[in-house]
This record gives sequence, structure tokens and C-alpha cells, in this order.
Amino acid sequence: MAVADEGGFSSAATRLGTTQSAVSHAVRAIERKLGVVLFERGRFGARPTPAGERAAAHARRVLRMLQTLAAEARGAGTGEITGPLRVAAFRSAALHLLPPALERLAVLHPGIEVTVSVVRELGPGNAGEVEAGRADLGIAAFAHDVALPPGLVGGVLLEEPYSLVHPAGHPDPRGLPLVDWMENCGSYTRAWWDAQDWIPAATVTAEDDGAVLSMVGSGLGMAIMPALSLTAAPPAVEIADLGPKRPYRSVRYVTTAESAATEAVRALIRALRETTRHSPVRDSPVLTKPQLRAV
Repeated sequence: MAVADEGGFSSAATRLGTTQSAVSHAVRAIERKLGVVLFERGRFGARPTPAGERAAAHARRVLRMLQTLAAEARGAGTGEITGPLRVAAFRSAALHLLPPALERLAVLHPGIEVTVSVVRELGPGNAGEVEAGRADLGIAAFAHDVALPPGLVGGVLLEEPYSLVHPAGHPDPRGLPLVDWMENCGSYTRAWWDAQDWIPAATVTAEDDGAVLSMVGSGLGMAIMPALSLTAAPPAVEIADLGPKRPYRSVRYVTTAESAATEAVRALIRALRETTRHSPVRDSPVLTKPQLRAV
């Protein structure tokens, strides 16, 4: 795991407090036992092979469960839930869903030590962080009818609608150029998107949804955005309903079967569910109560 994370034997040795030769010898011994090559060696250092990526993911998860074993054994007599909890989430979920849930968690279980990573929903995204063993729980976005990757479990937190966002007071918002960002979940709404002949190709691409809102508010164009991204939208923009056939995306918590059985992850799931039931997002003009489904 150290070699995979650090990208080389020397840096892994420094992290582990041992020698480069000892790390190299240990990895070769593991490769002989498994019968596969785990790393490509070269001037670039050590890159995991597909087998190495899979082995490192299992190693992270095994080491995490050993930590959980110790924490839950210590808390068995007191009923306290303690220990580290690693969470990965995309930007708008980290801004608007996680804080109230973590506040609730801290009140109920102050011994849980939470670290949050903001991970863009590109490629494997936040589900990939869980699958790779780098997070105990992820908050990820999916098309509403798409199953979770094999080996992962989870549940729906929100069914999140998309809306048209444009400069406030603009007389013809659909005639404006499109402002977009790479993380926008067009793939989740592709069939709907392709059927809309009024949506042009993006002429401005921003780094994230916050930059998109700022550009729209400055009059540079319109955008099609999910509800969480529009929470506390600035007064310089207006939000328009896309009609009864508007697209949705599913915001879910994702974890592994073994992590789902741990006390800390179960406590966070309860806090997330309670938060979505009482979230200020319910008051959003683009995510009213009938449109918000908490599971």
C-alpha cells in the first residue's frame, strides 16, 4: 500500500521507517506468493499494475478494518463510537449535505474523527475512492436508474433535479451561450440533453459549479445545473424550471459491505438520512419537498 501511495520504493521506505531494499524484498515476496506482478519498475519509480491496484485496494480495506476492530473493541464496554472515519464527496455535497450531518454526528459521537476529501465526479469519482479503500463512505452522483459498482452498497439521499440558470432579468435566457464545467453530469442526463435542440455546445468551460454560477451572474451565459449546486445561489442569477420531463440525478451514499457493518459508518449514514429529511435544501425553489426523497 505504501509503494502504491508513494509511487516508489524509496519514498515508501521513508514512510515506513525502513530501507529501500527491505521494501523491495517484501514486495517481491508478496508477488511470488500471489503469482502476479504488482508494480512496473523504472526510472519513474513504481507504478501499480492492474493487479497491484486491486491488491492495494484490498490492503487499504484490510488495514482499515484492523483499525475498526481496535476502536470498536475499546468502545464495546462503554457504548462509545470512536476512531477515524474517512469521507469522500463531490464539491456541492461537501458544501451543502455534509456539514449539518457532521455537526449532528459530532454532537452524538464526539469520539469519531472525520476527515473529508473533496473528489471530483470524473472517472471513478467518489465511488472509486471507496472501492480503492481510500474512503470509508463516499457521496456520489449517479443516473437515477444506474446500479452501484459491484462490491459496493449504498442508498439514495436525494433525487436531485436540474434547472436552467441564467442572468437575472434576461429576456431570452435560452438564446444565451452555454457555460459548463467538466464535472457536470451530462452523462447522467444524456438522453434528455440530446433531445434539446435549443442547448448549444458549451462556449465557456469553468473549473467547477461555483465558477459557473459566478460567470452566469456576470452575464456570460446560461447553464443547466443540479439543485445542490444552486443552493444559496446569488441574487444575480435566476433559476427556471425545465418542465415536467426535466432530468434528475441520484445522490447516494456509497460504502463497502464490511464498512457498512461498522458503527462509525452506520452513525454517519443515520446522520445523513436525518439531515436530508430536515435539510434547508428543502426550501430551495429548485428542490421543493415533493421533489426531495430521503431514504
